[in-house]
Amino acid sequence: MERFVSTVKCLIDNLLHKQPTDYEEVIEKLFSEVSGLEGFPKIPDPQLEECAIQLWNWAVTKNVGSTISTNQKAKVRHVACSLLCCCEPENPTEGVIRKQILMASKTGRTWLDCKNPQMADNFLRLAVKSLETLYGQLTSRGDGAADSASSKGDVEKDLLRILSCQAESAVTQGNNHEAVVYMQRCKDMLLRLPKDTAYISLMCCNFGIDTYNQRKFEDSAFWLSQSYEIGKMNVKYAPGSEVQAKVLRLLATVYLEWDCQRFQEKALNAVSLANKECVSASGLYLKIRILLKCGASDDHIRAGFNEMLESKVSLELCLSTVKLLMSEDREMLAFEYLKRVCQHFEASPDLGTALVLHIELLLQRGKELLGKQKIEDIITGHYTGKQLSPQALTSLHVMLWDKASNHFEARNYSEALQWYNYSLSFFKAGQMEPNSAKLQRNRASCFLQLKQLEKAKEAIKEAERCDPDSIFTHFSVYKIAVQENNVEKAAEAVNAMGLLSKSAAASSDGLLVSENAASKLLSLAAQIALENEQQETAMKALESLCENSEDEAQVLTALRCLVRLVLSRIEQSSDDMRHVSLDVLLPYLKMALQKVSHQSRLTVEQRTEEANWFRKIAWNSALQCESSPDRMRDFFVLSYQLSQLCPPDRTLLMGQKTCLLMAAAASLELFRKSLHSAQTEQLTQALEYIQICWEVWKTLKASGSSPMDPTDTLLLLYEFEARAKLNDPKVGTVLESVLELENVEIKVLETIAALAMEPPAHFPLLCKKALRVALSLHKKQPQADLASCSKCVHSLIKLSLPSGVSEVGAHVLEEVWDYYEEALSVITAAPDDFPEMETLWLLTRAWNTGILLYSLAQYPEAEKWCGLAMSFVRHLGSLQESYETQMSGLYSEILDRLDKAKRNLITEE
Repeated sequence: MERFVSTVKCLIDNLLHKQPTDYEEVIEKLFSEVSGLEGFPKIPDPQLEECAIQLWNWAVTKNVGSTISTNQKAKVRHVACSLLCCCEPENPTEGVIRKQILMASKTGRTWLDCKNPQMADNFLRLAVKSLETLYGQLTSRGDGAADSASSKGDVEKDLLRILSCQAESAVTQGNNHEAVVYMQRCKDMLLRLPKDTAYISLMCCNFGIDTYNQRKFEDSAFWLSQSYEIGKMNVKYAPGSEVQAKVLRLLATVYLEWDCQRFQEKALNAVSLANKECVSASGLYLKIRILLKCGASDDHIRAGFNEMLESKVSLELCLSTVKLLMSEDREMLAFEYLKRVCQHFEASPDLGTALVLHIELLLQRGKELLGKQKIEDIITGHYTGKQLSPQALTSLHVMLWDKASNHFEARNYSEALQWYNYSLSFFKAGQMEPNSAKLQRNRASCFLQLKQLEKAKEAIKEAERCDPDSIFTHFSVYKIAVQENNVEKAAEAVNAMGLLSKSAAASSDGLLVSENAASKLLSLAAQIALENEQQETAMKALESLCENSEDEAQVLTALRCLVRLVLSRIEQSSDDMRHVSLDVLLPYLKMALQKVSHQSRLTVEQRTEEANWFRKIAWNSALQCESSPDRMRDFFVLSYQLSQLCPPDRTLLMGQKTCLLMAAAASLELFRKSLHSAQTEQLTQALEYIQICWEVWKTLKASGSSPMDPTDTLLLLYEFEARAKLNDPKVGTVLESVLELENVEIKVLETIAALAMEPPAHFPLLCKKALRVALSLHKKQPQADLASCSKCVHSLIKLSLPSGVSEVGAHVLEEVWDYYEEALSVITAAPDDFPEMETLWLLTRAWNTGILLYSLAQYPEAEKWCGLAMSFVRHLGSLQESYETQMSGLYSEILDRLDKAKRNLITEE
């Protein structure tokens, strides 16, 4: 216990000297320590008692009231009161007991305010017990009779307050019977304490309201009845007639909602008593409600009307009563009363409200003809000094527009126009306001549906004057332009709508137009154009929608429409016009790629579906661009990029591979056709596509591929060409990769050889290497293609021994001699199949080489090459005879000259 006392003292001391922000933690610790005590153990410690009193005073200090919550205040009081009780001496003095009563009752009250009745009960019981102790002391004291009587009176007052708190706690906990017992004691005590009559009456009233809110009608009726009866016990100290009337009205409402048929008489008695106590508009209205719920006769209800009008209630309440009658299907009475109300308030400036309600009720009951007559009467009055109030006029406009809108939706356009014209009658000529513009647009819509184009144009002209910056006004201009087939005007309107959709333009009712609403208008504009077979205009509207909407799904839908429109045009157009349409299609697909790629509200499934749809369109479009490699490349690249947004599977990867191959091929074709300044860019682009395609192809091969698939060959061919044209040293590595292929084709090698020497490429060594492998493969064929073999040899000789050289190295002669031997072996194998002109070319080139060597004084080599040339003469076929005669003479002459040259050379030595 000593530890407890020490801890509590320390905590209290901390709390009294703490900053406001640190209160919560200390209060919680204090409350936890004290709550752990069982009962109130006696702790005779004057210092602890002093701490308890200081803590109590601290809690009620004004400057603390706003810094701790009600719940914290309850806990502080709980601690202070508990500690004081623990310090209570065996024979407490009157002063100590009074402190206990004060602290216990206020602590209980505070816990009630915190909606914690269980905690409150403990302290309220403690307060009652202390009061009983104090009362016993006062009674046993014989001296000072007057002083004793006064003190006993104070005790009774305190007891009354505490008992009422106990009753409140019981009601809060749903213990109605217990609450009744407490309140009956309070009621009995009022005979001695009449000044508390109003307090107890209001307590019962509050109990009645609380139980009514909980739909406990029986309990609520009891407490409200008690409140009224207690109020009657002493008129002088009662709450007052207004409060009594309010209690009775609440009681009547309880009976009404509880079971009106069963408690009809009680409800009527209560409301009648209320109106006698203090007549009020709410009481009179409640009486009508009860009469209607009870199915009272018309005469009884009329009597209620009379009371209302005699009591000079407001026009607003009378109109509420009319609406109540209509809701209870007492139509005849409603119109009868409304007529009387209009007569009664004829001079009121608010009479228009009643007239508008009359029209509203007539229209609700389908009495349009009568309603129109009333409207026309109001229009006449409007121009003869009987204008409606602004509020009533606004209500009438809303009603008229609503009626017109319903007729428009039902396609009764003439009827809709009439209702809009009624509304127009209240606008001054030339009046400038957004509502006027909106009205004119609505009228224009009716005129358009009625095919009255000129009148529609007049209405829109007026709308433009009133609100030129409204997107809805431009939409109406657009609709008329479409009707007139005025493409230029329609395009201007669409552009204006697009600009306004970006700048959150003010609409006709002064509200900001949402981006969604603007997009819907543009979408509707496209639909209208298509319905009128105006594709160009529809495309303008859809393009504007795509440019200005932030909704990816909406933009993608618009792009689909645009793509379909372009495709339908392509199907019907010539080749020249097809390219124009494809150029229109390309930016749509690029925008689709951008929107699908963007992180948005689209689900994964939606994103995949959209990407796949546009991917196929790009693919099919590329196939229509055979004569236009730049378009083909762009469409295939788009198809590949869109496919990257789809889940990868083998079919998709095959498509990606094809797209990249075709894009690379198209770039190489563009290189061949483009100016020198753009060639490097085309080749670099082709290489980029080739490198990406290699990655895709590796993935495909990892999952299995056909041995006959030409992808490796094509990629290597494309890469060789691109690198060769860029003079890239890696081109040799590419050739090595080609030679490493399992079944390299001869045609591939021949193509590589040609590419190696095709300007601006110049790689003779690589060319010869490819040709040698190709020649070798030709010879291995079961049936050698002699023409192809001859071409290979021809090219090898030409590369090794170019025309017009002035000297030849020995190693070159040796290499070329091998090629000639290859040629002779081919000719010898099939002398009749070898091309005759190719034999003649070989002969001539060998002879010329011998002559060149002769001129260079290389006599042995010259004789050797001239002899080689002569060996081809016999293979000339039809030319053999003429060349043999000519060549034999020349050869003999050459040999003679060679002998002389040799002898001269020996002599000189």
